[in-house]
Amino acid sequence: MSGYVGILVSDPWLQNQFTQVELRSLKSHFVSMKRESGKLTLGDLPAKMSRLKVVGSENLTDQDRASFIQDLHPNLDEDVDFEFFLRVYLKLQAHATATTGSGGKNNSSSAFLKAATTTLLHTISESEKASYVAHINNYLAQDDFLKKYLPIDPSTNDLFEIVKDGVLLCKLINVAVPGTIDERAINTKRVLNPWERNENHTLCLNSAKAVGCTVVNIGTQDFIEGRRHLVLGVISQIIKIQLLADLNLKKTPQLVELVDDSKDVEELMSLPPEKILLRWMNFQLKKAGYKKIVTNFSSDVKDAEAYAHLLNVLAPEHSNPSALAAKNPLERAKLVLEHADRMGCKRYLTAKDIVEGSPNLNLAFVAHIFQHRNGLSTQTKQISFLENLADDTQISREERAFRFWMNSLGNSTYINNVFEDLRNGWALLESLDKISPGIVNWKIANKPPIKMPFRKVENCNQVVKIGKQLKFSLVNIAGNDIVQGNKKLILAYLWQLMRYNILQLLKNLRFHSHGKEITDADILEWANTKVSSTRSHSRMNSFKDKSLSDGTFFLELLSAVQPRVVNWSLVTKGVTDDEKKMNATYIISIARKLGCSIFLLPEDITEVNQKMILTLTASIMYWFLKQPVEDRPSGISDSEGSSQLETISNSTTDDSASESSMEEHGNL
Repeated sequence: MSGYVGILVSDPWLQNQFTQVELRSLKSHFVSMKRESGKLTLGDLPAKMSRLKVVGSENLTDQDRASFIQDLHPNLDEDVDFEFFLRVYLKLQAHATATTGSGGKNNSSSAFLKAATTTLLHTISESEKASYVAHINNYLAQDDFLKKYLPIDPSTNDLFEIVKDGVLLCKLINVAVPGTIDERAINTKRVLNPWERNENHTLCLNSAKAVGCTVVNIGTQDFIEGRRHLVLGVISQIIKIQLLADLNLKKTPQLVELVDDSKDVEELMSLPPEKILLRWMNFQLKKAGYKKIVTNFSSDVKDAEAYAHLLNVLAPEHSNPSALAAKNPLERAKLVLEHADRMGCKRYLTAKDIVEGSPNLNLAFVAHIFQHRNGLSTQTKQISFLENLADDTQISREERAFRFWMNSLGNSTYINNVFEDLRNGWALLESLDKISPGIVNWKIANKPPIKMPFRKVENCNQVVKIGKQLKFSLVNIAGNDIVQGNKKLILAYLWQLMRYNILQLLKNLRFHSHGKEITDADILEWANTKVSSTRSHSRMNSFKDKSLSDGTFFLELLSAVQPRVVNWSLVTKGVTDDEKKMNATYIISIARKLGCSIFLLPEDITEVNQKMILTLTASIMYWFLKQPVEDRPSGISDSEGSSQLETISNSTTDDSASESSMEEHGNL
């Protein structure tokens, strides 16, 4: 049934924990429990959940369940919505498994819990923890807020305590991609209340997604509880983004030295940064006469021979002949690290990490070497290749936004470049299935690696066919256009897919049972109505209204949906370009802090990029409509001044229409 998961559950994290069959079954149980007494409270759950097989009486008594639920949430008279019910279900299931050590037959969501919800079954790499702590100590030592907590002792678990207030991870993201988070939006009081901590974690997670991290199965509660494997996973991704930031032709045009002609330059531009790093490493090793090809940062570097040759080429003045003569890999690795130290190259791994083939730490080591001394020519004659390549800033920005958005969906394929990585159609099919479950005919889909070109065309033909089914405007677009990497057509498709996604989220949230589509005009009218309700005279005439460039309208909109989120003393008049950019950066950060998953840049606001302005407005609307009425600012109701919403539905919504995640408010 197309779109069924989206209709039942609006929270993407929950959508990923269950199959459609499991959700239907659980929804049926939930509705049946609610019908028995007309409502369902937390106090009702212990007895009623005993009917569910996985968290039933074979694992826990009613008293066990009651005690555990009361620990989670003390107010047992509170009504339960479906998403909160699912979260209690997942946590009870994890508790039952951890308490009894049950080895019985469990469903697929139980298998997920063993991997992601209990920390008992997870180990972390102490070497990686020590490496990341050293990185944090180095890059954040001078931070005014964090310096009282630094340096962190890597032999302790202090890292996992310090991240619990959310500040450190926000600051680390800004080290990796400067300017991502407006630090004015971070809550930095010495003692934060649970709401403020949750806001910081929400800001961190939404910003991490916006710079390319994959955080699909991670929530704010994981940081608050200091779940070590998940915290380290996010830190690892952030640091990797920082270390690989220079591995592209825009930042390091000298990389053209690795290729022979303009065709190869285009291929180089499409490679993920890890592949460029490997290509650079092999380019330098060839100079040293090293015969092997390094294809990974694990088994191929374990003997440290490649490192010894690499450093001899890059810094011969610090070389030690003993490194290549050493028979023992561990001894050679120690000499390699001494060489790196003499170069002044930062490194956070040990000789043991090298010989054990730790892929994350070895990649970080090579990236540090590249940053410190890449050995490429500073001559510009080869850079003439770049002059012939189109530099379209708008295309580049849109590609970035769509890439990070697709990666946030939790597909199995990580997208490094939409123009290259979508050409076989598979990632697009995965995205379509995430957005509209069941719409893809997987029986006729071809899974990568795909060698035969016509198989790629078959996938892309299905992509185009589904697009037409979803009423996308695809005049004169064929599957082969995607296979050929036609940039404008790919961007046009992705924009319509992103727009369809947010409109469906809005429709499913409140009005799906009434069959009325949400339109761009509805979003525009909702935003203007919200702002006018604060007695402001600001108005958005369209999503390309040039007056939006100063940021005032969006600051007033954000203040209308949550008055406490905007600190007006930090807002500029938005007259000069710098003032406009400061407002735009603040808008993006406080929207993410609220809970909006958005992928635009400040320039998209200051230049009034119509597409990104629409997604920003729709995301704020989606966040607002997800909130329970009692949590909204006083005086704001569903229908207040919102005539366009009344025309969509004069009926009350059903159980699944407006349920919001209580975890977002720190209630679970």
